[in-house]
Amino acid sequence: MSMPQPSDLFGDLFTTVQEHGLFADSKTFADAVPRRAPEAIAQDWKAQAPADDAALRAFVEANFTLPSEADCDAPDGRPLREHITHLWPVLTREPETPAPGSSLLALPRRHVVPGGRFRELYYWDSYFTMLGLVRSDRQDLVEDMIAVFGSLIDRYGHIPNGTRSYYLSRSHPPVFYLMAALSQDGSTDARAQRLRWMRAEHEFWMAGEEGLAPGGEHRRVVRLAGGALLNRYWDDRAAPRDESWREDIELAHRAPGREAAELWRDIRAAAESGWDFSSRWLGDGQTLETIRTTRLLPIDLNALLFGLEQAIAAEAKALGDDVAAAEFTRRAGARREAIDRHLWNPGAGMFADYDLDLGRARDQLTAAQGFALFTGVALEQRAPAVADAMTGLLRAGGLLTTGDTTGQQWDAPNGWAPLHWVAIEGLCAYGQNELADTIAQRWLAMVASHYDATGQLLEKYDVEQCRAGGGGEYGTEIGFGWTNGVTLALMPDLV
Repeated sequence: MSMPQPSDLFGDLFTTVQEHGLFADSKTFADAVPRRAPEAIAQDWKAQAPADDAALRAFVEANFTLPSEADCDAPDGRPLREHITHLWPVLTREPETPAPGSSLLALPRRHVVPGGRFRELYYWDSYFTMLGLVRSDRQDLVEDMIAVFGSLIDRYGHIPNGTRSYYLSRSHPPVFYLMAALSQDGSTDARAQRLRWMRAEHEFWMAGEEGLAPGGEHRRVVRLAGGALLNRYWDDRAAPRDESWREDIELAHRAPGREAAELWRDIRAAAESGWDFSSRWLGDGQTLETIRTTRLLPIDLNALLFGLEQAIAAEAKALGDDVAAAEFTRRAGARREAIDRHLWNPGAGMFADYDLDLGRARDQLTAAQGFALFTGVALEQRAPAVADAMTGLLRAGGLLTTGDTTGQQWDAPNGWAPLHWVAIEGLCAYGQNELADTIAQRWLAMVASHYDATGQLLEKYDVEQCRAGGGGEYGTEIGFGWTNGVTLALMPDLV
């Protein structure tokens, strides 16, 4: 099931508003709600398009309700832990049925949004938010959100990047199995339903695997020449993103030697990765025009799919489905072997993304390798080398995302809450406790110090200078779902 997105519904009106830069944030108009039937608005636009930007803005304001942001800016003077607990109601949204023509997807239960411009539910963000909900004794919201994500799988066959029509052509890092493990509903029916959802998500990521010859590629699946089956990020549309329309059009103009559709596909695939954007995906390591996301087999994605396959195998066995348990045990084993063979860089002693054009693991050190420990796919003997490599990213406030400075937000000097949780949990699982504790202590100290000074929690931080992070397509957002969740999840042991 799919649905039209704003660029489909409003055509020339949408592109004119976006390309004129009527709003500082391209996402604003993509999230606007039409005050009357979209067809009637489009007809009036065609009959007499406004002559200038002032008239264009007047037309938009007369015909659309513009979105507001979650108000998390005002410091409340509470201690950090109490502040986060009091933010949950601010970030919680009730079930709603969107107005006709809205880009928002209908959701059947309550859910927690990240904050700021992110006024809808996001997939991988939510797992890290849910860690904090567990610590806040909000299991009711955890169960609601698991059900919400399951409902998206039922409706669309996958969990979209976020709950907007313009996100439906892509997903996000597959962490639903981790969410499912947070449920306290141990009834057979509930477990069987969660297993069904996990298997449906796996089918989405593996679509096209049957009959794929060695060297073949299809959407998110790649079979290497030796027969190993691995995955990449993808997007089923190859067009400008509705929420970043102007930026994507301008990017294509700056890359005249590239086919625009290919460029946009790689931009969208990077958005599916959650790392939008990073030197990880850039051909020259610096400029967005050289993005080549679909030519890489990412370590984080493949580690998470290993985790999903193991989770399906374990739950199928527990529920008496030995055939499925055997199949997914085999799948997980094959993926572990493929990751160790192709995504391990022996010269650098680290896990890295596999470059399809170079035919080997890349040399770039990134915090993504933490997923190999976090999901348990790494062989035991790899852990000391991984820990040693990770120290290359350690700074005063925690872990850098990469060691490269590009102006993109998933690069130096920024550090992100989810990558800290993954690294800390993964290192602990392999007995690398000293480094894990150091990372946790530095991250928590920075977050707490910044909160004491400003009364705010942020989406991302500069871990070199221990201040607000920056870079990317938009300003640093305040709220903020996954920072709140990870901070609370780490605090019980260290604060």
